[in-house]
Amino acid sequence: METDELEALSAQELHDRAVRYAVHHGDFAFLWDLLKVIPAAEASAGNETETAKDLSRVSALLSDAMASGEGRLGEALRPFYIDYLSKHPEA
Repeated sequence: METDELEALSAQELHDRAVRYAVHHGDFAFLWDLLKVIPAAEASAGNETETAKDLSRVSALLSDAMASGEGRLGEALRPFYIDYLSKHPEA
């Protein structure tokens, strides 16, 4: 679709198309970026309570990621880390 055609769609239609495409194609970078911008969007929409909740959830996800090298979870994620580090030898 051209940009002007996209501009004509409702926010719900844009959301549905974007999220459906990202999920179908495994575009987790887009989904992660979406999670990161939701709190700011909530604030600009005047939903301060939701902003705090969203930031708390994102914070919890980041906390999980930071602790994901510990214990059995860390062992289960070893192949993931090895794959990533083998692609980034400078790390």
